[in-house]
Amino acid sequence: MAGSKSVVIAALIANGAIAILKFFGFLLTGSAAMLSETYHSISDTGNQVFLLIGIRFSERERDRRHPFGYGKAQFFYSFLVSVFLFGIAGWESAKHGYNQLTAGGHGGGGHAGEAVEFLFISFQPPAWLDPLWVNYTVLLGAFVFETYALIKARAEMKRQIDRNDWSGYREAFRKTSDVTTLTALTEDTIALAGIVIALVGLFLEQQTGNPFFDRISALLIGIMLMGFALALAWENKRLLLGESLPTDEEERLRDVVMQNEHVDEVIGFRTVYFGPNEVIVFADLQFDPALDTEAIDDEITTLESAMQDTNGDIRKVYIEPEL
Repeated sequence: MAGSKSVVIAALIANGAIAILKFFGFLLTGSAAMLSETYHSISDTGNQVFLLIGIRFSERERDRRHPFGYGKAQFFYSFLVSVFLFGIAGWESAKHGYNQLTAGGHGGGGHAGEAVEFLFISFQPPAWLDPLWVNYTVLLGAFVFETYALIKARAEMKRQIDRNDWSGYREAFRKTSDVTTLTALTEDTIALAGIVIALVGLFLEQQTGNPFFDRISALLIGIMLMGFALALAWENKRLLLGESLPTDEEERLRDVVMQNEHVDEVIGFRTVYFGPNEVIVFADLQFDPALDTEAIDDEITTLESAMQDTNGDIRKVYIEPEL
């Protein structure tokens, strides 16, 4: 939990500073790509606030109404991040880029350096200011901030990969229950990709004198944001609905149970995530009929410890002896 929170705080600071820089860059230059990147960074900043709320809420102690705790709060707030903030930012970015392409730059933006209308207020950059170099400076500064945040997120995800013996980031994306770190890592990755797209669009516009490249980069950034929004929403949905451990992880736990010489048969075996890195196991087991009640209790305790040693995410094991 502490690792996830530090990742989110680092991303919050970085994205807040970047959003301000990009917004002023847009006001001074009128770049469509810069406005899309502003939407992007504002959404990222809001994302971190939602994720911190989810972390704070999930730390509440369990009570009568929530006997397994509030761990799923992180799944819910991460889902909100993916649907509302990523989706809205992606839609606004794509819409702005599309409008610029189809309207030829009329009605709220155009060539870098032209007057910019924002919220019915017109901004005219100073004549001495080179707008393209403003954009380059802002985007390169943003690249540095985002790289710092990405390094923090990658370090936390790498720690989880090593702990769970996953093959890499692709497997981690499919199996992790730490949606907070997953969301931060995804945000930082696409933020860097968005900056690169914006830089390429600005460079091509500078070289050709054609604002088409700046506007198409804004559209591409929006499409990219909406695509990742759908991917993150899907990952959060599986956990909100109560997904079990991956099949291979569950089979390892079954093997631990069957290796116990006093277990005759596994009647039922279920696992479910109730929070990031919080798994509950339910098992219906048929024990050796020769065991008395006290011996069965001892074997249940042994099995609980063995399963928790096998998978460190297991918080509680419920074993029901069957006749």
